[in-house]
Amino acid sequence: MNKSSGYMDNPLRQNFFRAGHAHAGVIVILSLVCQVLADAAMLPGPVTWLVRVGVPLAAILIPLGFFLSVTSPAATQAGGAVGFIYAGAVVLAASVITLGVGLLRAAAN
Repeated sequence: MNKSSGYMDNPLRQNFFRAGHAHAGVIVILSLVCQVLADAAMLPGPVTWLVRVGVPLAAILIPLGFFLSVTSPAATQAGGAVGFIYAGAVVLAASVITLGVGLLRAAAN
């Protein structure tokens, strides 16, 4: 970091970068757990594939939204890239709920 980056002068940018890194780490760990659980779930092949891809995709989309929404060093509010955060949240929720349903189906059999 240097003075010209504007990082130290912008608390919004610091918070969004911190949130991006935190979400990336937590969701990557969740995606590793979901990969193991997907083997035990009773889901059709293509749906299992969507779950396997959906959670890691959310680990990319959500931090991407945090990072790209404050690319300007003088940003005072989040930009339009915040939509990636919402898209990632929808993909994450759909994937985890689908995996949960598959696990419940497997437990019932």
